[in-house]
Amino acid sequence: MPQPTALIFDCDGVLVDSEAIVMRIEQAAIAEAGLSYAPQDYATKFTGLSYDDFFATLDAEHRTRFGRPLDRSLYERIKDDSVAAMERELEAVPGIAELVEIVTVPTAVASSSFPDSLVMKLRKTGLYDRFAPHIYSTKLVPNGKPAPDIFLYAAEKLGVPAKDCVVLEDSVNGICAAVDAGMTAWGFTGAGHADPELAQRLTAAGAESVFDSHAAIALRLRE
Repeated sequence: MPQPTALIFDCDGVLVDSEAIVMRIEQAAIAEAGLSYAPQDYATKFTGLSYDDFFATLDAEHRTRFGRPLDRSLYERIKDDSVAAMERELEAVPGIAELVEIVTVPTAVASSSFPDSLVMKLRKTGLYDRFAPHIYSTKLVPNGKPAPDIFLYAAEKLGVPAKDCVVLEDSVNGICAAVDAGMTAWGFTGAGHADPELAQRLTAAGAESVFDSHAAIALRLRE
């Protein structure tokens, strides 16, 4: 394909290496509630969802299995424990600082994170100033990923047609959202949570290309 007119980045698992931290906390907490998933099933089902959609899906599963709603306190505990862990442990995904230095087209961040959490992650990893003011949470739109709303919103704010945007995503839900937005989807497997089959799942979801590092993306952009 030709070079993108704009690049839209997911945050967690693309800019910041947060997914492994959050998945560790989430899986431990939901196991206490009697829910468990194989690691790849968990990643496919939940990675890329907003916390509200994540909890709604868990709640529906809990009602199906046990006939009662999931305790709301679990939602708050996961959220609070995840924020605390990221404030201690979070780092940028290797190579992202070098990649954004060479990007000359308009860029945005489009994330399922809460707005305050999104800002915290980007500030902690030194990326906030590189993307501001085009930093967008799914809280700004009616539907979270895998719906296309947040990517269409970001493209509108950038003033770039959706068809000319490339989205960089690490989740099946995110790739589906990008494809439904009419954008080119690039998969990313270079963060700490990626498993050996992630590239295959992203391709199956509609990723045009899949990259295992930001250095590989930089080479693609230099072509």
